[in-house]
Amino acid sequence: MIRVVDASNRGNYRQVLDAMHADRKTLFVDRLKWNVPVVDGRFEIDAFDTEHAVYLIATQPETGEHIGSVRLLPTTRPHLLGDIFPMLVEGDVPRGEEIWEITRLCTAPTLADWEAHNAVRERLATALIEYALTMGINHYTMMTHMAFLSQLLSVGWDVEPLGLPQELDGQMLGALKVNVLPSTLQLFRRKFDLRGPVLRLDLSEQG
Repeated sequence: MIRVVDASNRGNYRQVLDAMHADRKTLFVDRLKWNVPVVDGRFEIDAFDTEHAVYLIATQPETGEHIGSVRLLPTTRPHLLGDIFPMLVEGDVPRGEEIWEITRLCTAPTLADWEAHNAVRERLATALIEYALTMGINHYTMMTHMAFLSQLLSVGWDVEPLGLPQELDGQMLGALKVNVLPSTLQLFRRKFDLRGPVLRLDLSEQG
């Protein structure tokens, strides 16, 4: 299952959150060479990892270890596209209670093979739609490397470009709006062979 971690239950998940931030450091800083903050030499934590961030976290069933995660940010507050990369959007950056931003999709570097990474990403993608449909989120915004756009489309995301791709730090980046549809959830469950919900929404549970 994918767990929802937010301000209401964050204290129950300190270990898995630390593991998430450590894996983000390995992936984004060590491997992808992003110029982002590192805390204590171990954790990738930026200015948007605040009490307002919501994390969807996949854990290994037997051990509870972090194997993948994604961060969601409300667009009514500071967020990456609105405050750091608005130049990727033609016109106004989409904002609103029903619009959230997807950031920091990460799979654990310790996963054994690419099939395992893909399986975790498939469940996180499904969890994103389940969470949105449950919480009244109609759209997500996100930034992506253009090399990954074809993958998003092939999976079945309903996306619209928010502007023309631009080269930033030597890479082509684009901003997208994801339309949240019940049909997308049905497609994902069928395509990924998922028999039921992947998201655990009990925010009062103990970690």
